[in-house]
Amino acid sequence: MSLDHEPTTRPASAAEGGWGEYTQLSRQVRQAGLLERRRGWYAGKVGLNLALLAAGWVAFAVIGESWWQLVTAAYLAVVFTQVAFVGHDAGHRQLFRSRRGNDLVGLVHANLLVGVSFDWWVGKHNRHHSNPNHEELDPDISITALAFTPDQASSKHGLVRLIARYQGWLFFPLLLLEAAHLHTASVKAVLGGRGRANAVEGLLLVVHLAVYLAALLVVLSPLQALVFLAVQQGLFGLYLGCSFAPNHKGMPTLTQADQLDFVRRQVLTSRNVRGSRLVDWLLGGLNYQIEHHLFPNMPRPNLRRAQPLIRAFCVQHGLPYVEAGLFGSYAQAVRHLHAVGAPLRPAPAD
Repeated sequence: MSLDHEPTTRPASAAEGGWGEYTQLSRQVRQAGLLERRRGWYAGKVGLNLALLAAGWVAFAVIGESWWQLVTAAYLAVVFTQVAFVGHDAGHRQLFRSRRGNDLVGLVHANLLVGVSFDWWVGKHNRHHSNPNHEELDPDISITALAFTPDQASSKHGLVRLIARYQGWLFFPLLLLEAAHLHTASVKAVLGGRGRANAVEGLLLVVHLAVYLAALLVVLSPLQALVFLAVQQGLFGLYLGCSFAPNHKGMPTLTQADQLDFVRRQVLTSRNVRGSRLVDWLLGGLNYQIEHHLFPNMPRPNLRRAQPLIRAFCVQHGLPYVEAGLFGSYAQAVRHLHAVGAPLRPAPAD
């Protein structure tokens, strides 16, 4: 399964000439060579990530039984996220034109190196790209612990309702559990599936888990191993969540009543993050969310080059091209969550 979402059929609604607009934009993008694969760039990126990952585990072995290993845990959380970004790109067929090559890279990076089911995640992310910020169809805003719309907030009960009440404050702490959620969902998906593909995915997940836990238990004391696990996985989930959170949280949500063409469905629900190449690296190219959603199979290093063309297209067609700074994007997302949870909070006493 891949996430090659450049539409090959007319969108559900071609209002305001949306299909013709996209065809024109796609032609410009192709003529600029922005969909050409960047195999050399990805070879360097993969090689660097693997070197950084190996360096982290060598340092882990050399440091041995010490609380300084918490520094190694934080370092490996960053590297795990950078590895996961390559898995994301492979899911979109950004590395190779063939499905087989991308799937191989995705399985190694997702299942083997970070312990997340590639096929399960691609399926979920596929649904998100097809219907971003859609209240019924986007799995990324159908999260048990959070409410992104007033209707979702009013439907919460018990402990989940209490969390949603203060979700603006709890958003970043909850992201510390994101890696645990990804691992759990991956195991459930593999156990619930059938066929050779699921057997391969399951085997790779078992190998990852066995080697990871064995390393911790052999080198560290039981308490240190437990704390290392909590810190490394918690920061991995936090970093990963913070990389995806600025993109759509706090942007307009859609329902079945919103009959938008492909271009407007992607642009109106997406937010870019301004910044330097450091931001590009930190967010794995996801800061170019508008460009990415319009052309998800565009290789990551081409997104920066595509930005002026796509910004001009949006201006020409009266589409809002929303950008914010990194911290500003987080503030917008948190303010939105806080506002949605407001009706659940007790009214202040007079």
